[in-house]
Amino acid sequence: MAGRLYLVATPIGNLGDISKRCAETLESVDFIAAEDTRVSVKLLNHLGIKKPMVSYFEHNKAESGAAILRRLLAGESCALVTDAGTPAISDPGEDLVALCAGSGIEVLSVPGCCAAIAALSVSGLKTGRFCFEGFLSTSKKSREAHLESLKSERRTMIFYEAPHKLKAALRDMAEAFGGDRRISLCREITKLHEETLRTTLSDALSYFESTPPKGEFVLVIEGAKPEEKQSVSLEEAVSRVMELRAGGMPLREAARKCAEETGFQKNDLYKASISRD
Repeated sequence: MAGRLYLVATPIGNLGDISKRCAETLESVDFIAAEDTRVSVKLLNHLGIKKPMVSYFEHNKAESGAAILRRLLAGESCALVTDAGTPAISDPGEDLVALCAGSGIEVLSVPGCCAAIAALSVSGLKTGRFCFEGFLSTSKKSREAHLESLKSERRTMIFYEAPHKLKAALRDMAEAFGGDRRISLCREITKLHEETLRTTLSDALSYFESTPPKGEFVLVIEGAKPEEKQSVSLEEAVSRVMELRAGGMPLREAARKCAEETGFQKNDLYKASISRD
């Protein structure tokens, strides 16, 4: 019978956040796969747990993942941990989960800390709908393309960022979203110097020009506001559909695009345009 893979969330700075179930799971499994065994052994020592450990991280995930899978298929159980937070979230653990899922291995979550959710909860921004965008690329071209794709995103956006890349990220965000877009910058969550700065992108950039960023950041950014629809009549909207149609756009696509521009329903525009096509 195959074993199980447990995704065990660990504290992101404060050991007091360790859960009883987390400790019990780490105690019960056959072995532990860790992003950095040197970091995780400190947690195990704190809990008084001694377990065989293997490393699993970005640069060895193919070889190590295959080895972990073989042991799971042989009946052993494994707990996957990262240096901090929830495994598989912006983390190579997602590949191990996919590997196990494809081989019929049961994967169970032992929930706990997640920096993205913690920062969102204290941001003061809307939390009903949000998207997690992880780390931006170190390549300026790729970073700008990523942000450009989010210009119309209306959900609250969450990013992770390192201190040495923060100012470049803020400059590109201000360029893409506008300097008046609201942002919450949460650093060193649960740690001694935890701080949340709620401001705008332009003011955040000004602040960090004179104050060197320190610690790991979670950036929570306000989504785009709904665009105001132009006040036009149905007849004018249909004329716009026909302009798009004359330019070679299929009628349904022209109706859809015009609906976005004017606020009319796509089906109403399509029906009204059929007789003029």
